Amino acid sequence: MSTPLPGSPAPAFTAATDEGPLTLASLRGTRVVLYFYPKDSTPGCTLEAREFAVLHDRFVAAGVRVFGVSKDPVRSHTKFRAKEGLPFPLVSDEGGLCEAYGSWRRKTLYGREYDGIARITFLIDAEGRVEHVWDPVRAKGHAAEVLARVEAR
Repeated sequence: MSTPLPGSPAPAFTAATDEGPLTLASLRGTRVVLYFYPKDSTPGCTLEAREFAVLHDRFVAAGVRVFGVSKDPVRSHTKFRAKEGLPFPLVSDEGGLCEAYGSWRRKTLYGREYDGIARITFLIDAEGRVEHVWDPVRAKGHAAEVLARVEAR
């Protein structure tokens, strides 16, 4: 599926988090960062999560909720979040959220092709429209880049 473009409606979803069920509709009235990452407790994903955690208070002060999304189960998210002290929920995509947002892609690593989650981030406005897309994403420094965009508004 293709990546939603800025100005388009963000794909609706219902998904499990380590804090309970979450829907895009329940977030109406709030700007939202959805950052897609491949796997809990891997080096790049841990770095990215830690950077969002360090800046979390500034996201909250700007009125923005942050959510990390991967296909890991809630049990894995709970452990990862506790180990890293992450102050934001992690979403477990068990129902096509990655596909709906264009993050599930064909990837190549060391010449081997496979399907997996591409690092991609969406800023969704309070009306549920895609405000900005970062694609591709480098884990290091990404949270600061997103925050700069959030605070510029």
